[in-house]
Amino acid sequence: QVQLVESGGGLVQAGDSLRLSCAASGTSLEYYTIGWFRQAPGNEREGISCITNEPGSTDYSHSVQGRFTITRDNAKNTVYLQINSLNLDDTAVYYCAADRARTLSCAPVPGVYPYWGQGTQVTVSS
Repeated sequence: QVQLVESGGGLVQAGDSLRLSCAASGTSLEYYTIGWFRQAPGNEREGISCITNEPGSTDYSHSVQGRFTITRDNAKNTVYLQINSLNLDDTAVYYCAADRARTLSCAPVPGVYPYWGQGTQVTVSS
């Protein structure tokens, strides 16, 4: 079973950039599709992005497309989420999640992913 640990969150100013990491242990990430999600206080968990194992197809929600980039480094057993031009609406706990790779495409739908990390807080100040 895969265990996931997110890192890279913190307190940043609007306009800054961050790179979040999702490190896996217990198994190789190369067999998994990885998704990134976020949850702001009082809101439901929102799917942001996902990446398949091979050929590394990606998908993004409309709310983040163009500012967020998901990548993976299977040699490091890690998936990254680059966030640029942070704004106040990006304040949330960010989670990564894994699902055994089944198709050549993915969608960041929370209910599809059975394995979750504990999350990392991102707080954007003005």
